[in-house]
Amino acid sequence: MVTTQRNPDGTREGQWLETDEAGIHVHWLPLAYSNKMGYKQRMKAFCKFAWHSAKKAAGLRGDVIFATSTPLTIVLPAIYAARKNKIPMVFEVRDLWPEIPIAVGALKNPLAIGAARWLERFAYRNAAWVVALSPGIKEGVARCDYPEEKVAVIPNSCDVGLFRVSQATGEEFLAEHPYLKGGPLITYAGALGLINGVGYLAEIAGAMLEIEPQVHFLVVGEGKEEESIRSYAQELGVLGRNFWMLPPVPKRDMPKVLSASTLACSLVIDVPELWHNSANKFFDALAAARPVMINHQGWQADLLCDKEAGLVVPPRAPHAAARALYKLLSDEQRLAAAGHAAETLAEEMFDRDKLARQLQGILERAVEEAN
Repeated sequence: MVTTQRNPDGTREGQWLETDEAGIHVHWLPLAYSNKMGYKQRMKAFCKFAWHSAKKAAGLRGDVIFATSTPLTIVLPAIYAARKNKIPMVFEVRDLWPEIPIAVGALKNPLAIGAARWLERFAYRNAAWVVALSPGIKEGVARCDYPEEKVAVIPNSCDVGLFRVSQATGEEFLAEHPYLKGGPLITYAGALGLINGVGYLAEIAGAMLEIEPQVHFLVVGEGKEEESIRSYAQELGVLGRNFWMLPPVPKRDMPKVLSASTLACSLVIDVPELWHNSANKFFDALAAARPVMINHQGWQADLLCDKEAGLVVPPRAPHAAARALYKLLSDEQRLAAAGHAAETLAEEMFDRDKLARQLQGILERAVEEAN
């Protein structure tokens, strides 16, 4: 595995490290990177990794290369190594680039957009197979004239074994943060970037104060929008009242956070291109048997409504969202059923081991077709 080691202070930047992680030999490239970086800074980091990792990947031996994005630049070293070693490359598309940065206004220059569009098609042309994380992403890949029959939809997965913990684990988290006790806890755990629109949760918290002040909201994460969200929550009068923010926690500690939560959120700004997302936080919530609240349409909204595993709220109407949320929280039978439905989805549709076997099948097929 060739990847980066986030290293914001720049120490040992550009010096490869090697470790063994659960039987996988990992080559790490320390690079300065943070969710708080601006778009241009992040693009610089992406290009730097592509440059350094091309030679590293080409020098390793294997039967197939599996490249996972974002960013789209990840395909450059993957294609270089695949061609040099004469092996197939399977490309996993986690988000539609450059469609999303164009839609949110992060990519505006016509020349840059043209170059990004070219890179997108170049990536697909050089992929033996494409793995899409959602049906909408598959449609986006097919629109670039890539054979639809060579696109496999394999979404993010649920680590049920990690997230299915005892109630005492959640009580331990609440004991560490006693101000969160006393009512339902609504949790957002993830990046605080522009596309996440987490300020909307502060607006819902403000509306909820008028309905039931004992409903608590918790944001766990970091990102470029962190301070603006904090300031906005302060302005709305909810910060420290029914809305709190904590720094990110390691993945191993997330089960504790979700165990303490009544319901988990996955949010995006109101841009249709973002409806195709397959966010880890959505699947972590299912794995923890917690209902999920989202504020967008798309395949996840259809799934939650069909299976009654959560709640889809409007993206620009915090009072309506607060009323819908309170209605769910007030119905103990419906809330329990939603948690059970989330648990069933995790086990039957998104189990990590089942989806891993699907991916293994695609990788093996790419190798067989190349020989």
